[in-house]
Amino acid sequence: MKRKAPVNCNKALFVLNPTSGVPPVNFIVSKELEHRKNELSFCKSINKEATGTLIKDNFDNYKVFIAAGGDGTVHTVASELVGSNKILGVLPLGSGNGFAKEFGFILNVRSLLTDIKKADSMDIDVIEINDKLCLNVAGIGLDSFVAHSFNNMKLRGFLPYVWLTFKTFLLLRPFHVKIKVDGEEIISEKLFVLTIANTRQFGNNAFIAPLAKPNDGMIDIVLIKPFPKILGTLFIIRLFTKRINKSKYVRHITTDKEIVIETAETKFHIDGEPVDLYGKVVVRIKKEVLKVLKTSHSNFTTSTPSIRPARILPNNTNKINI
Repeated sequence: MKRKAPVNCNKALFVLNPTSGVPPVNFIVSKELEHRKNELSFCKSINKEATGTLIKDNFDNYKVFIAAGGDGTVHTVASELVGSNKILGVLPLGSGNGFAKEFGFILNVRSLLTDIKKADSMDIDVIEINDKLCLNVAGIGLDSFVAHSFNNMKLRGFLPYVWLTFKTFLLLRPFHVKIKVDGEEIISEKLFVLTIANTRQFGNNAFIAPLAKPNDGMIDIVLIKPFPKILGTLFIIRLFTKRINKSKYVRHITTDKEIVIETAETKFHIDGEPVDLYGKVVVRIKKEVLKVLKTSHSNFTTSTPSIRPARILPNNTNKINI
């Protein structure tokens, strides 16, 4: 039976996904949240539908909603808060925790409670992909194929994810894609990876779009062309040192215009969650529609950088601004 969280003077409701991450860690966090029942409100939710209902039922009772789980849990909670004055926070329990790492959320309940008391927030953009919300990164290719396979694995955590990524990379084949920006076709080629980015990283400090900022009003598209697999180690190094955009096999597109993606491949991911998308995929930016809790561990700046005039850079560079 679904139940409402208790109404009290606490500012935050913690929504825990009991299946996120490694079971022992989840268990310890669950016990700490129960122990701190005088400082916070806490409920468990086992699926997206239950989480949505829980937040709707308690929407007026809390100022801050904390997603205690992985990127999928963050995505589900955020979907209920977009366009409102409610604040999203994260207690990271997932395998990658890309969104949490970008905003300085750490696995420390006491520290998070300190941030909640201040209740300072920043406004960020979200990306709309067809009718779905993207907070962090989405795309198709190596990362999406891994997401679909990982979703069916019983083992969770970082090491199983790394092994699955390596195995998928060895079997990876390019797919063809067409990309239109504001109605004009700018790309028609085969790729290993197409990433739609609002923030910089997949998770685990793997920076696929090092220049992306979630409050600049822009969509970042990263395209990785097929490359000799013997260079895989070099790509990994570039990924974790924020230098992936320096590779000659990588193109980077930034735009605030509508993007249309056409491909026969249907296995996408959005914020690490596997989804199947058929036909044309339409991508739009929604500017400053989500409030995110400021943390004491964040190095993120809230100032919005100036947007450069629309232009296409010369062919001897890998970045296109549109």
